[in-house]
Amino acid sequence: MTDISEELQERMRRVKLLILDCDGVLTDGRIIPLPDGEETKLFDAKDGHAIRMAARVGLKTAIISGRKSFAVRARARDLGIAHLHELSFDKAGPYEQVLAAEDLTDQDICYVGDDVTDIPLMRRVGLAVAVGDAVDEAKQFAHFVTARSGGRGAVRELIKLILDTQGKWKEAMARYL
Repeated sequence: MTDISEELQERMRRVKLLILDCDGVLTDGRIIPLPDGEETKLFDAKDGHAIRMAARVGLKTAIISGRKSFAVRARARDLGIAHLHELSFDKAGPYEQVLAAEDLTDQDICYVGDDVTDIPLMRRVGLAVAVGDAVDEAKQFAHFVTARSGGRGAVRELIKLILDTQGKWKEAMARYL
């Protein structure tokens, strides 16, 4: 396991719900406009598989995104993501809804972001994470910065670390070994 401080390990042990920004976290941030007015994005299969593995051992996930996209809705549905909020330029309202629905506190939440719009939630949660290629301003508010970039395995890296710290990674891997 990565050499991390006891304080960071304690933050990771408390995580019950992982809330993800989409563009720049689950994707590399590029947006591909389509002729019909929709847009598409590229997702990392390893990130998606890690989200499924996390769900099997009790770690729930949510997405709060400032954009609206069929691709995101389809991906969230495919992965069984518990909560999806789109067109959330101010992410505090959807965040409060997720907290209430799950009966959780700020300390139970890990939020992953990549840009300045993520800072208000990063300042609130028990574990704030920035992906490796996040803007410097977001990194300043992160308890942890992934080695990997958004859309390139950062979510998988984080989930493995959280589940390792919580003693659940072996259980998540059991079906493959």
